Amino acid sequence: MHSALILIPTYNEVANAPALAKAILEMQLPVDMLFIDDSSPDGTGDILDRLAGEQPSIQVLHRESKLGLGSAYLAGFAWSLRHAYKTTICMDADFSHDPADLPRFLQQLENKDLVAGSRYLPSGGIVNWPWNRRILSRGAAMYTRILTRMPFTDPTGGFNGYRNEMLARLPLDDIVSQGYSFQIEMKVLAWQQGFRTLETPILFTERRSGKSKMSAGIIREALWIVWKLVLNRNST
Repeated sequence: MHSALILIPTYNEVANAPALAKAILEMQLPVDMLFIDDSSPDGTGDILDRLAGEQPSIQVLHRESKLGLGSAYLAGFAWSLRHAYKTTICMDADFSHDPADLPRFLQQLENKDLVAGSRYLPSGGIVNWPWNRRILSRGAAMYTRILTRMPFTDPTGGFNGYRNEMLARLPLDDIVSQGYSFQIEMKVLAWQQGFRTLETPILFTERRSGKSKMSAGIIREALWIVWKLVLNRNST
């Protein structure tokens, strides 16, 4: 077992997740991988099981149904803490997050509690997104920063690394998000409690294959989650 665990939630990622696992293995990093599969109808979980049978650094956590990104990461955090990893990195299964950034994340986590990938720092960026998605993402980031006052340029970004010492001290049971607003809640918790945080630039690329999980429901959740965080801050 290595000291770092990569959490990769999957739902219908048969064209991406096995390729991502192989790409990370080829880098020969001191990391293990935990795929959290929500009973993908396309057989993603079965293929990952076969990979796990061949590679001791790969594990698969199967869940009974599509339960949401937030609960997938919380289940992954519980796994990581239970197995005494030192750091946990969260990334997407579809190659939108570049595995080549992992060595940098691992190095930065040596003296930071949260390393957050940002598309909006200098040297960061987005590849192959239409203008409407760019506007939506930028608007969500600005909306979140203004209301929560936290310093992150990319509060909804999903490529993030955590020291497990911090995860063990955060009130993870208070998190209610199931969509991408989970990333906002995690950053707010870390920032409000004074943990050492760092944003690092990443190049985000539109998924290689398959369908985006973004939906109107996820956007609505993010809007009210931000206000929940603001009201909780004002009540303390």
